Amino acid sequence: MTKSASELVSEAKSQVENLDADAVETEINSGQAVLVDVRDSEELAANGRIPGSVHVPRGMLEFRADPSSPYHQEPFDPSRRMILHCASGGRSALGAATLQAMGYSNVAHLDGGIKAWKEAGKPVE
Repeated sequence: MTKSASELVSEAKSQVENLDADAVETEINSGQAVLVDVRDSEELAANGRIPGSVHVPRGMLEFRADPSSPYHQEPFDPSRRMILHCASGGRSALGAATLQAMGYSNVAHLDGGIKAWKEAGKPVE
């Protein structure tokens, strides 16, 4: 039996920690969390970015996160707190579930994405 994209996102959200904008802001301000923006470059240009976030398009996430990959990128580290976000929360939930499968044990995502971040009046650059 096949699954729809919506079903895959729902399944991922049930497996990962879902944070609201206030919780993400608190974690970012603590300096302990890495915020990863998995949107496409065009989305960043059109809608801005959360200050301090690291941009990794969703299609490159596994490669940037894998320390053995030639495409590995700092600050990806399985021992660090990683919080992902996208536009509305679907891609970031899928990405967070993937990081968990790769051995990242302290992963979450911004439920509602940058849309929820902006609606909460949080800063965007």
